This record gives sequence, C-alpha cells and structure tokens, in this order.
Amino acid sequence: MNSDSDLQIAGDLLEVPHLLQAPRQHPVTVAEFAGLARSLADDRSQWEHLVEYDATTRWYHRLRTGPGYEVWLLSWVPGQGTGPHDHGGSSGVLTVLDGTLTERTDRGTRVLGAGAQRVFAPGYAHEVVNDTLEPAISLHVYYPGLTDMPMHTKACAAQTVTVTK
Repeated sequence: MNSDSDLQIAGDLLEVPHLLQAPRQHPVTVAEFAGLARSLADDRSQWEHLVEYDATTRWYHRLRTGPGYEVWLLSWVPGQGTGPHDHGGSSGVLTVLDGTLTERTDRGTRVLGAGAQRVFAPGYAHEVVNDTLEPAISLHVYYPGLTDMPMHTKACAAQTVTVTK
C-alpha cells in the first residue's frame, strides 16, 4: 500500500508558480457576472445616492464599465416599462434592488421582488414593467456592453411565477 499523500507526490502547490492561476480583475463567466451584480446589490453605498426618479421616462445611469461589459442602474416609477425587446448580441444579468418588477416572456410572467436575479443570453426577448404602486430600482450587467436593443411588436405572455431572493 502506498502511503504517499498528494502533497508528498506533487509538492507544495504554492511553491509551483506555473500551477497557480492569477486572480481575475474582471468577471468573465456568467457566474462571475451574477456575483458582480450581487456584490453591487449588497453594497448600497455604491449606488443608493445616485438613484433618481423621473415620472416621464425610466431613469438610468451607467454605474461601471470593465473590459467588454457595463453595469447600469435603473429606476422605475409605477407603470413604467420597457416594451417587448431583446439585447441583441449581449448577455445580461438583471437584479432587482428595491421594489418589485414584472418580467414577461413568451414562456410566462415572473414577478421579481427585491433580491431576485435573472440571467439571459443574447437574443432573449422579454418585457419588464413596474406593475406596482411603489417605485423600483434594478441593476443590469451586459456583456458585451449593450449596443443594440431591438424592440418587438409581439407582446410577451401570461402565466405568472413569483421570484424573490
């Protein structure tokens, strides 16, 4: 029976620099982008003082950019919405920071409370609306940065699912 441990066989990994991966400065995976959105959502000091509300149009502010991605902060007063659209060639993460938003797709409707997060691929069509009587705030991460937002004429659908943290 061989009693050599992995450490005895491989040696100390911290002593073998070519085996260590350098820490990433910016997210590159879906999970890392979702994690970036979560960490920003949890740190209200990075965004809360920036939020404004506009009764005539959705307010938005580009919060951060990185190599190939951008982060947007949006506010929604009651009744404001996007209309059916997709995000062209961009993937995204939508995170509700405060309030409640409704997302409609051709597969159904989701009610997204504070803390809810949706991840979507390029070409994913949806409509987001504040159907409540209270304002809402959301955070959106796009990779690559959003350059195209084609609008759709077909309304998005019916069945409702409630999603919270």
